[in-house]
Amino acid sequence: MTTLEARGGKAIPASAALFAVTVFCGAALVFLVEPMVVKLVLPLLGGGPSIWNTSLAFFQAALLVGYGYAHLLQRISSVRAQVAVHCAVLIAAGLVLPLGVSDLFGPPSSDHPALWLIGVLAVSLGPPFAALSATAPLVQAWHARAFASGEGKEPYALYAASNLGSLLALLAYPILVEPLASLHQQSLWWSLGYGGFVAIMVGLGLYLSRRPMAPPAAVTLDGAETRIGWRERLTWMALAAIPSSLMLGVTGHITTDVASAPFLWVAPLALYLLTFIIAFQTRPAIPPGLALLFQAAAIAACAMMLPFKASDFVLQLAVHLICFFFTALICHQALVSRRPAPAKLTEFYLWMSIGGVVGGGFNAFLAPVIFNSLWEYPLVLALSCLARPWGEGRFTIWNWATFVVSVAAAVGAPVITTFYGIGLGVQSALAAAMVGAFIVRRRAFLFFGAISVLIICATAVGGRVDVRENWRSFFGVVRESRMPVPALGGEVKMLAHGSTLHGAQAIDPRWRCLPLVYYAPETPIGQVFTAVQARKPAARIGAVGLGTGAVSAYVRPADHLTFFEIDPLVIRISTDPKHFSYTSECAKGPVDFVVGDARLTLAHQPPATFDILLIDAFSSDSVPAHLLTVEAVRGYLKLVKPDGVLILHLSNRNLELTGPAMAVAAAAGGQALLQQHRAPQNSPPMWQSSEDALIIGHTAEALAGFAADPRWEASQPNLVRPWTDDYINLPGALYRQLKVTWTWLP
Repeated sequence: MTTLEARGGKAIPASAALFAVTVFCGAALVFLVEPMVVKLVLPLLGGGPSIWNTSLAFFQAALLVGYGYAHLLQRISSVRAQVAVHCAVLIAAGLVLPLGVSDLFGPPSSDHPALWLIGVLAVSLGPPFAALSATAPLVQAWHARAFASGEGKEPYALYAASNLGSLLALLAYPILVEPLASLHQQSLWWSLGYGGFVAIMVGLGLYLSRRPMAPPAAVTLDGAETRIGWRERLTWMALAAIPSSLMLGVTGHITTDVASAPFLWVAPLALYLLTFIIAFQTRPAIPPGLALLFQAAAIAACAMMLPFKASDFVLQLAVHLICFFFTALICHQALVSRRPAPAKLTEFYLWMSIGGVVGGGFNAFLAPVIFNSLWEYPLVLALSCLARPWGEGRFTIWNWATFVVSVAAAVGAPVITTFYGIGLGVQSALAAAMVGAFIVRRRAFLFFGAISVLIICATAVGGRVDVRENWRSFFGVVRESRMPVPALGGEVKMLAHGSTLHGAQAIDPRWRCLPLVYYAPETPIGQVFTAVQARKPAARIGAVGLGTGAVSAYVRPADHLTFFEIDPLVIRISTDPKHFSYTSECAKGPVDFVVGDARLTLAHQPPATFDILLIDAFSSDSVPAHLLTVEAVRGYLKLVKPDGVLILHLSNRNLELTGPAMAVAAAAGGQALLQQHRAPQNSPPMWQSSEDALIIGHTAEALAGFAADPRWEASQPNLVRPWTDDYINLPGALYRQLKVTWTWLP
């Protein structure tokens, strides 16, 4: 393994394996706890890629603290004293364990969720995370002084061992840890693992105490300069910031504009770590020249495909992830090529970490404020072209001619779209622009210009879709668009969250108050409302998930509807008649709103309040699974009247949720019926949609009227293990949905 080789391919002495084991275990603990603690926090913030991205930004900041601490510790000349201080810091940081979510900041704020999340993570995990993060630079610095005059004096290969531990731990979590262990068990095991790591560090300290250490000034690479200027430091920072920003950017893109499943969140981070492993190998598996070639092709293809978001999901996912991988790789290989002598090792890692914080912070905190869509991804994608070699000598006529042709072809794409629509002509123009950009790849400035123009023009082509307005909040990107539907008298306004439709409303006054798509009278949700209102002159209704507010159309003068919505932005949009008027025009009775996570806000409602309680929060790309546990459903049933009905809308493109929901209903003590409604093929667009719905009552008598309807079938509660607050198997739900999809393929 290259991580255990010295410079020039000579084997590191066997005793040095202890260094590799230490950095491997420390990194594994760091990246095992990242998805674990985010899973602990998710129930309080409703799910969504912004939670993961904000958490990553926090982890990068904590990493910076750890690297800064490691750099300052080098001011102590004695390695033995450094080890003693670090072991003391590890023990002190472990006092916040066992791992859990601190209640110091109270319930989460829907107005400032990012600040709440950062605060909770800092208190719950910050000290041990920062202490563990210091392991890689510290151990490498100690390794450099331990082997300064012998074989294995190049310590940077140990960084590959660190990132290998990170990668294996990150992949192990969704594959092994999450399906096999409860959250309580995960927290306990991680805390025990932290204690075991302290023991390993003590063992390394004992080994170092018996070995002669070279002074820091003696730790240099052959011919390496030890003096570092500010230009070099800023270059390190920029080369680290680009992959960090792109990692969050591609995560947001593939979970918002292409398709989404929570498991996609870890894919960019895993690739990010893999690029570090390759870049810091003594003999890289992918040489820099080959990486530059593949990156040029991938980024040109990625830019060309931006307007075709609805095309094949697998192709989209592959192109974006491959582009991110090679772009991160060329940046990290450029970093490695500019690494200083080991005497400046901790400073090198410190500036790398600063770059990671700058890139991640830009995406997590600044971009949502200044952009109304995910513009940070294509912006940084274009800037990454400047990380390529700039070439030597003067530009030739051939360089300029190819650049001009590429730009002209890209500009021609939106022009063709205006007159002919998106078709073969547009695809040909974008393909020509892509090829031209690839040809000028050896000139970073021209390549940057060609890719920038291609991205702008491709985005303009994609913008021909009739999107009227974009909004952005911590909880995601929301779009209002329009679509002509002759059966509904003209245009229909649609509200989408990411790539998921969250409701629609006809503009024609004749149809404006007709509930559409998921809420049409023909759907299971519509059937329940119609049946309950037929036997109750006044109904108390609760709905988790607002969307366009289409449920309001069912509200009669004597009824009362309360929406429970986590995103204040959605409330502003759906209550503004300029956008949607279900709540303001169609509801005949009172409609009010409660802001916050539904699990928390519903807990404050009086028992036996609702005749109908609709939980419609699972069709989104990012599923708040904590709303579908045994404990959650027990809480819902307490709020439902003895003859009332709880509705779970379970439609989801990526996850099979009916099995867990049926198991949960039985475990919570309820009676359940399932309907898998399929809209007729001749149904007009937007009139109704196919959907899966489970209704739950306290007793069989509460559901007797529905049981007599052949559209409703008996629940099967024994198909899978019920989800609880301590056990949620999302990978299993993904596997079952993929299995169903492949079964239906011709």
